[in-house]
Amino acid sequence: MNEPDLVTSPLSQKFEKDGHLVDVEIYGTGKNDWILEVVDAGGNSTVWDSTFETDGLAFQEFQRTIEEEGIESVIGRAD
Repeated sequence: MNEPDLVTSPLSQKFEKDGHLVDVEIYGTGKNDWILEVVDAGGNSTVWDSTFETDGLAFQEFQRTIEEEGIESVIGRAD
């Protein structure tokens, strides 16, 4: 079975708030199935359960999460 080619959104970026730096990664096949993943400095990954119709909607969800729940909500434990 062939894996689909993934496209990285130009909205993917490094984001810093309250002294925490994360990588916001938005990717998909480009066909209404954008995946939102946030990776913290320790390599911990938070991936949203659902996909998004557009990369812009995925980024809006990231912004909403940070505003409502704080950046700590996407920071994993340091081992």
